[in-house]
Amino acid sequence: MCDHQPPCPPADATDHDSARLVASHPEQGWSLLCNGVVVFADTGELLPDGRVVPAPRNSPEQAA
Repeated sequence: MCDHQPPCPPADATDHDSARLVASHPEQGWSLLCNGVVVFADTGELLPDGRVVPAPRNSPEQAA
């Protein structure tokens, strides 16, 4: 999908969030990265293969 040089990291790489932004819809709360990852405003992600990366949540113990 990516034709940048150097190429963006693939969706299964640990640094996949560093891929270039190709579409942004802040009014809807999501953006599409060059590697096919959809990033949501709550920091959750949808990978091209359908896997979901949930947004990190703080437990009540961490907030204290």
